[in-house]
Amino acid sequence: MDEDVAVVIEDGEDIRELLAQVLTQGGFTVHTAADGAAGVELVREHDPIVVTIDVNMPGIDGFETARQIRSLTTAYLVMITARGDEIDTLVGLQTGADDYIVKPFRPRELRARIEAMMRRPRAIASTHPSPPPSAPQPPQGWGQGVSDHTGPHQVAPSPAHASSAPWAEDEPGVAPLVHRGLRLEPGARVVELDGAEVELTRSEFDILRMLLGSGRRVVSKLQLAGMLRGERGEPDHFLSEHDARAIEVHVANLRRKLGESPSEPRWIETVRGVGYRRTA
Repeated sequence: MDEDVAVVIEDGEDIRELLAQVLTQGGFTVHTAADGAAGVELVREHDPIVVTIDVNMPGIDGFETARQIRSLTTAYLVMITARGDEIDTLVGLQTGADDYIVKPFRPRELRARIEAMMRRPRAIASTHPSPPPSAPQPPQGWGQGVSDHTGPHQVAPSPAHASSAPWAEDEPGVAPLVHRGLRLEPGARVVELDGAEVELTRSEFDILRMLLGSGRRVVSKLQLAGMLRGERGEPDHFLSEHDARAIEVHVANLRRKLGESPSEPRWIETVRGVGYRRTA
């Protein structure tokens, strides 16, 4: 996988050019496609580290495009779309996307999301134990002196802060988290339920790890969103409607894969109006 290559799949020419410009200024070599089929072929040919995908495209839509790409690669996938309904967010994340950005968006928001994703281990939580992959670093110059195109000059957070991400501590020797028949191996990024292996996405794994590792302490949706973005400690920003919905979808997908009922939780309790916590 080439960690300096990105693929943009977007049928709108203006948005496609903007995405390519932002990624190019960040140090990526960018390849663009106007439809899903061409985008899948670009991914197959260039093996990128980052792929952005529009949902509403001619031919195969963004959801099917994401499914096909996920079967080829563990690249970071970002869905970029004007469709912000909960069902669309749910479908987008279920296809294996790592994040979901709703138009209109600021270029610096895209940079921040991609930078946060690239701080996280690339491999999806696997059913087969293996050494943990290292998180790739953004290309040199990423997030430094890139114009926002929508306002005053902005400088995105420096990749130097990548070491502050919670998962930066993942090592083979880290003790597993065990609760009510559920076993999570942080180093190998493996989850087992009553001895059976469970496949989770990157985000689902990281959310489960944070909840299991927090004991009975309530973890807010804001904290979970900040963790997925690579922030450490108490996030200093507000929780947007999109972020809240994304966390709810991730937790719903996680519960579905674990076979848990929200009304009779075995592992994850909902604390209304706040967030979630591990069951007793």
